[in-house]
Amino acid sequence: MKTPNDDHSNGATQPNKPTENAINGIGAALARFALNRPVTIGMVFISMLLFGAVSGKLLPLEKFPGIDIPEMEVEVPYPDATPLNTPGWFDCYDAGALTQALEDGTALAFLGEGNFIYGFDRIVMVGQDGRGYAWHQINPCGEAVYDGDPVPDTCPPPPESN
Repeated sequence: MKTPNDDHSNGATQPNKPTENAINGIGAALARFALNRPVTIGMVFISMLLFGAVSGKLLPLEKFPGIDIPEMEVEVPYPDATPLNTPGWFDCYDAGALTQALEDGTALAFLGEGNFIYGFDRIVMVGQDGRGYAWHQINPCGEAVYDGDPVPDTCPPPPESN
């Protein structure tokens, strides 16, 4: 026996009972909208990205919270730092001027990395104008090994020779 709620021929469904293919909810409606209008959604996202970038640039710096990271950096001057000569075409690096700046005290040279290749240190020099220079310099360990002398106690063991 048929009841009035069993008749689906006119497209009517039972109240509060969705059909098998129906998707309900605001999330589903937004998903359908996005799938049906990809260009519109793309333009919305691009405009949000641009608006965020412009807002970030216009936001005053004092609105950002201060971050204090506990850290300490120790720069020990490198004794006998000697900038080396470079090819003539490398005109932005003047070994004589760098040596003069180190002697005048207008620049500071410190160890960037010790024994990056056994016997050689990477020296970093920073001038008063903020320019930085780097070069590689033989250290006492390298001098001893390459001269055939005993390695000082403060040096790591030399690498095996081939």
